[in-house]
Amino acid sequence: MESPVNVKVWREHWQDEGDAAYLYRSLAAIEPDHKRADVYRRLAEVEERHVMLCSDVLKEQGETLPPFRPSLRARGLAWVGKSFGPEFLLSILLAEEGRELKGYLQAYKEAPIHGPKGTIGRLARETAEHAETLGKMLGRKGEPWHRTASGGYLRNVVYGFNDGLTANFGLIMGVIGAEFSEGTVLISGIAGLIADALSMGSSGYLAAKSEQEVYTHEVAMEREEIRLMPEVEKEEMALLYELKGMTPEEARQAAERIMADPEVALIEKTREELGIVPQAVTPLREGIITGIATGFGAFIPILPFLVASGSAAVWGSIVISMLSHFGVGAARSFFTGRGIIRSGMDMFLVGLGVAIVAYFIGWLLTGHF
Repeated sequence: MESPVNVKVWREHWQDEGDAAYLYRSLAAIEPDHKRADVYRRLAEVEERHVMLCSDVLKEQGETLPPFRPSLRARGLAWVGKSFGPEFLLSILLAEEGRELKGYLQAYKEAPIHGPKGTIGRLARETAEHAETLGKMLGRKGEPWHRTASGGYLRNVVYGFNDGLTANFGLIMGVIGAEFSEGTVLISGIAGLIADALSMGSSGYLAAKSEQEVYTHEVAMEREEIRLMPEVEKEEMALLYELKGMTPEEARQAAERIMADPEVALIEKTREELGIVPQAVTPLREGIITGIATGFGAFIPILPFLVASGSAAVWGSIVISMLSHFGVGAARSFFTGRGIIRSGMDMFLVGLGVAIVAYFIGWLLTGHF
């Protein structure tokens, strides 16, 4: 009897693998190069096998699955690929494969002895192969699932922009609610922009410094794992070597040789499993990028007051700020994995809520009790 598995996690794997197959089929349909299109079709076939593997695991737990339907996010990405070309969609798929691989590696490590370790291992190996294939198509060397620095910077841009937009929009709506002059609204908005940019920039700098400290902590934890449970670590390292193309026997022997020296094992584990590259984290650059993105976001609610006046400026600020909230929420879905519409609407409602609360607080503070 196999041990119970986390049904929710495996349903997510089932949906993700099906979405990947759908996107590879979409890529094949828009790719003008016949050889590359054939590669995408073969990748789709493997992903469809992954859907069946996930289905088998879920059925063993007594789960009944509906007919597969691609998620709204997957359909949106397919549209993006058709509109902007295959290369754009390739980069997103590579990030998705990397995320899936890390999830499978973690699941393999945590799976009980009588759980579906064999299935997880197969999914991990083939996902790694897909990531390497996509990486080569994009001209990237090495193991692409460890390439997180550029994604980190892009994430900082999106989240910094979001923070500046929401904070300054709330500030401006509060000043409008207090019935101050347009000049006061504009000055308040500019002051808010500067304060937000400096605050988020310094936060980005400190966060990057903290990340460097986390690297040190993760290495210390890995050292303890090697000391306390060497057999588990050896098994996980063998799987990592299998992902690189070794046979199971070759991978086991290589893992045994590495694990014979704990210090060598520590270096190998942190490089292969954690993908730790401390030099990729530059606190000053993180702070500058986050601060500039925050400033751009904070500028959005101010813009109408520079080109218009009266109610036109007020309503213009509200409209472009709300549309920007939806847009940045949709952009966040590429990092969170949530649906584009749902993520966009969440941020739209957050922006609306901030505006309403700030407006009435400003209104109340001017004596309207």
